[in-house]
Amino acid sequence: MIKKFILMGLVCLFSSSFYGQKTFNINLASKKDTEVSPIVKDKIEEYAGQINAIIQEEKKLMEAELLNLQSKNLDKTEFDKQKAQIADRYSEKIDKRIEELGFDLDGVIQKQVRYSLLNTDAASKEELKAKLLRKFRPSRSITGYFSYGIMTMTNSLQDNNLDKNIGYSNNLEFGLKLNYQLSRTSPWAIISGLGFSWRTLRLDNNMVFAKNADNNVYLEHYNGDISKSKLRTGYIVVPLGLQYNFSKLKNAGMDVQYRNYYRGLKIGANVYGGARMSTNNIIDGNNGELRKRDNYQVNPYIYGGQLTLSYNSVSIFVKKDFSNFFKDSHFKNDKALVFGISIGLE
Repeated sequence: MIKKFILMGLVCLFSSSFYGQKTFNINLASKKDTEVSPIVKDKIEEYAGQINAIIQEEKKLMEAELLNLQSKNLDKTEFDKQKAQIADRYSEKIDKRIEELGFDLDGVIQKQVRYSLLNTDAASKEELKAKLLRKFRPSRSITGYFSYGIMTMTNSLQDNNLDKNIGYSNNLEFGLKLNYQLSRTSPWAIISGLGFSWRTLRLDNNMVFAKNADNNVYLEHYNGDISKSKLRTGYIVVPLGLQYNFSKLKNAGMDVQYRNYYRGLKIGANVYGGARMSTNNIIDGNNGELRKRDNYQVNPYIYGGQLTLSYNSVSIFVKKDFSNFFKDSHFKNDKALVFGISIGLE
């Protein structure tokens, strides 16, 4: 029916062009630079060429009949009636000739679907399945991350001088995360990587970190007004743990299933260990600014555990050191506890 409407439009246009001494041309232009399979493109262009040839042939015959009809000098009502009959006859004839071409539309659509999925024209089911298996491999990659957390100190002993004067403290970290999904469909993955962590302890109440002649670290009151007092320590950190992905299995076709490692809700648990890079004591008061990179008895090694809840590339986490923040008996038994958020660069 749609083709009949189209052909009727052509007839009307022809008639008006005939009376107005104008010509009417049909141009079937092909669109270039599209994401279409080369095989599909060739088949469609071939089919379009065949259709265009049929239309041009029948159009010439129809034009001849319309010219003959025009020469009869019929009244407008009769002319329009016979013109419609001619249009119906040629529409049916064109439909029949196009149908006889036997164009396999389902096959062409299937080839384009394959090309859209795999960017290739698979020649057989076996080849298609092999390409699907290669495309949807287990996720094994290295991605970046950035995290920021609020840090506090915990201990099981009586509060020491640090606990009484600690201010807003934080942990800033960035690095690389190793993702190793156990299989294409497995919800489990091994996680590891390498991170760089800067832990900043801030003091309140006009207190600063100081050392005596024996390199023992303690807190003392600053002589004057102070705007900044913090001890910043950098660590190289290596985590190792497991992650579970709650996302559902997806079907890629050909009985190939996979689980999207980077999407959905995930929960992870890991241990971590780190080695100190440097410690910097930063003081800014009315006596000027002091930045001193030195040994302030911060533990040279740390280790602990972390729990992480993620959705897509955003995570919230809590991590707890099992090691003391300071070594030996300095501020004994104080351990870092961090609550934060992490952004994955996937």
